Amino acid sequence: MARGSILEKNSGAGGYLLPVETVTAAVTLDAVKDSGKTLVVSNAGSAYSITLPTTLEIGTQYKLIFKDSPNAAITIAAGSAIMYGKVSESEVDTGDDNPGSAGATGVSNLIVGTTADEGDWISIICDGKSWYFDGNTAVDGAVTTS
Repeated sequence: MARGSILEKNSGAGGYLLPVETVTAAVTLDAVKDSGKTLVVSNAGSAYSITLPTTLEIGTQYKLIFKDSPNAAITIAAGSAIMYGKVSESEVDTGDDNPGSAGATGVSNLIVGTTADEGDWISIICDGKSWYFDGNTAVDGAVTTS
């Protein structure tokens, strides 16, 4: 192995490091540059949006992990009703379970509210035409859709 390859992130020497970025304010994600990133979503004190790319690329994917409970809602916005999936709720009751899309009807936004808990997560992937999501929250009603 060449000495320079040890310094390469993906050389196999020392393992593979996943790209992680903290988000604390409104951002529009890039389909290529941001794909594959884990986004640690942190409290900014006011509501903001994480906007998905309008150019839909097959294989674009993001994982969002919530670092703390937000002071205001954080919206994951697709721009139109092209998001499909469910967010599971770990709590045990009988109401507001598994927010998400219904059948062939997509949603435009995932809204993470102030009751979201540290460690809640949402994964999103694109097939070139739509966005598909899944995730988990510890608190009933922490994620809603529109």
